[in-house]
Amino acid sequence: MGNSDFKAISDSFEAKQPQDMLAYAIEKYQPKIVLACSFGAEDVVLVDMVHRINPAVPLFYLDTDFLFPETYATRERVIEQYELRPAQVIQVKSLLTPQQQAESYGEELWTREPDRCCHLRKVEPLTRVLKGYSAWITGIRRDQAPSRANAGLIEWDQKFELVKINPLARWTSADVWTYIKVYEVPYNPLHDQNYPSIGCTYCTAPVAPGDDPRAGRWKNFAKTECGLHRS
Repeated sequence: MGNSDFKAISDSFEAKQPQDMLAYAIEKYQPKIVLACSFGAEDVVLVDMVHRINPAVPLFYLDTDFLFPETYATRERVIEQYELRPAQVIQVKSLLTPQQQAESYGEELWTREPDRCCHLRKVEPLTRVLKGYSAWITGIRRDQAPSRANAGLIEWDQKFELVKINPLARWTSADVWTYIKVYEVPYNPLHDQNYPSIGCTYCTAPVAPGDDPRAGRWKNFAKTECGLHRS
């Protein structure tokens, strides 16, 4: 299908619920569809939705080796609540250990070249895992950042060359948290400590009330994305 075809399908789901988009995509692409999960608020909502539609759909997470302890704890709570089998929770890591990265690129690369660090620990691993699928599901929302404002509910991902499903694109943060509360979805406790967007420990800081939700990512750099959701 071409971009216009995906836009037509996306437009047809604009007035429907995220679960409708998910059900369509899962039926069309299973077993070659996977959920990208950072264990942030949006992604745990999608875990719950996907589980209710087809619990066989796997998820993967990018383990950069620099995740918060709370993120790993949330992973365990999600696995327990939804009774996920080991094969359904795919850990994806960089080809370089932190020590190897330091030896090749210098200590604390994220303080000097955060884009390179993100490429080594996120983009390259993501590229590898997505090669095995025809579609991936993400938790991006249009109001999270200007770079996401035009996200379709379903679109062709030119960067990674597969179909990208963004069921929550139309939702607000309030919608996400309403769902979490109503369905008692386990979530990262850092969200209760002014961390609306959670990444690696070295590149994530709490955000002051009223500030941009992604203001805590890569502070002191003109950077708001790790490279996973840019064309």
